[in-house]
This record gives sequence, C-alpha cells and structure tokens, in this order.
Amino acid sequence: MLDHLGTLHHVIFFGDSMKDKELFEAYLKVRTYECDSYGHVNNAVYLNYLEYGRVELLGERGLPLEKIKKKGVLIVIRRIEIDYKAAAREGDELVVRTYLKGHTKMKGIFCQEILKKSDHTVVAKADVTWVFTNLNGRLVPIPEFFRDALGL
Repeated sequence: MLDHLGTLHHVIFFGDSMKDKELFEAYLKVRTYECDSYGHVNNAVYLNYLEYGRVELLGERGLPLEKIKKKGVLIVIRRIEIDYKAAAREGDELVVRTYLKGHTKMKGIFCQEILKKSDHTVVAKADVTWVFTNLNGRLVPIPEFFRDALGL
C-alpha cells in the first residue's frame, strides 16, 4: 500500500491482533544529510526512523497523532533502549519493522528493528516504552479507543 508520500508499507499478520505479533513494515531511503562525516547514518537519526515507523503504524490503524490529540490525550515516549548493529549509508533502502511487545493498563512497549532492504542486515533494534498523558501532561491509562484500534 502507498501512503501520501508514495512510501510503500504493509502489515504482516501473525495472528488476529497486535497482541499476536502483527508486524508492521515501513520503508524509507537514507538521505545524504542524515549521514555523518564517517559516511554512515548519524546515531540520532535512527530515533527519527523509529518514530516514522511508529507514526506510520498508528496511521494505518486509524490513529494519526492529530486524531489522538483531538481525543484529549497524547501518546508519549517514556524510554527508548536502542542497540546499533550495523552501519547504514546514503542511498540504502531501509525497512522499519514494528510490533507490540507488551502492555499493561498504563504503558506499552513497541519492539522495533531497522533492516537493510537489500540483504536484511539488522542495522538497529529498539524497545520503545510509551504512555498516555492528558493534555496537561498527567499520566492516564491507555484509552479504550487506542486499545480497540490495536486489539489490546
């Protein structure tokens, strides 16, 4: 499926819901300005790639960030644990894979990995812990509409 930018992404189902490890894939290409003086993607840029994957997943589930905010809550990243495995370079086509690793009443964890499309080399892996707050920044339980959309 193509998004509004012409970026191909799709969902691979391993079960009936995200609880059953539904794997979402988003695709992107490394741009020149994302590389450092060593010629590989700067470590901080991987955080943007991971965010892109999560935002695309939420959009695919009918939950663009604006819609979530209009419901009076925000999804907020609380922690990211990232391991860098290999270098990505200008022009590399990457796949950002995202699935729901787990959740409680108050938080969830997305597991994400970034791979080179050409040979499936894992470039980075991350566990991303997220929570919900109200618009004043107060922690709230994961909203029912979000649980329904992700099959929690």
